[in-house]
Amino acid sequence: MAKHKMPRLADCDLSSELAAEADYERELNMLQLDMLRIQQAYFLQRRRAIIAFEGWDAAGKGGAIRRLTEALDPRAVKVWPIARPSEAEKSIHYLHRFWTRLPEAGSIAIFDRSWYGRVLVERVENLTPKEAWKRAYREINEFERTLADDGVRIIKLFIHVSPKVQAERLRERMEVPYKRWKLAMDDFRNREMRPAYAEAIDEMFKRTHTDRARWHLVSGEHKWMARLQVLRIVTDALGRGIDLSPPKVNPAIKRAVEKLPR
Repeated sequence: MAKHKMPRLADCDLSSELAAEADYERELNMLQLDMLRIQQAYFLQRRRAIIAFEGWDAAGKGGAIRRLTEALDPRAVKVWPIARPSEAEKSIHYLHRFWTRLPEAGSIAIFDRSWYGRVLVERVENLTPKEAWKRAYREINEFERTLADDGVRIIKLFIHVSPKVQAERLRERMEVPYKRWKLAMDDFRNREMRPAYAEAIDEMFKRTHTDRARWHLVSGEHKWMARLQVLRIVTDALGRGIDLSPPKVNPAIKRAVEKLPR
């Protein structure tokens, strides 16, 4: 099991102060440039990575993903928004739709919600039998171990917010017209079941926090701070031990460039 400290919702510090806008923008730009360098290295070295996002409704997953990918080449990164499985997907193993979305060599796959729905929403909402979601912890660990052994780097993030901030953001989604598309009755039903979800989340951490695929618990109480923290975690995890220097100049290409008219 993991050597790193296993996260728990109760241990998440939600009191971090909001950065000044100038400081936020400066660090955001630096981290996004680091992320671009990492993407280029992964592309050139044919490496693969998976970033899985989980979190409460209105915790800020979408905003964090946008900042994470804002400076990247879209040809080598794919964001997969995961919704309820289709009827066809329900008829086969739940991991199948994730196997078919794994990153190709030289690319990064980002999952906006993930295979952990099996032990979260499907567990809490009684959408799958108890013996099935209890078995899923082992299946998920084996799934991630297989990927890690094959060279895929896996980063798992959970964005946590307090009930108060979640309520404020749900209210904002109603009051701001262009945000209303994000609002659904499921958000309110899930909020009423928050204690059951909190229990499922902590058990998810306990059963699936491993050396190969650690969980990172991020405070989403302040969106700016959460976005920076996500980028810090991802750039650190993906860049560790990787040669991030630019590719060597091809002599033939150099000569061709030198012949171009000025």
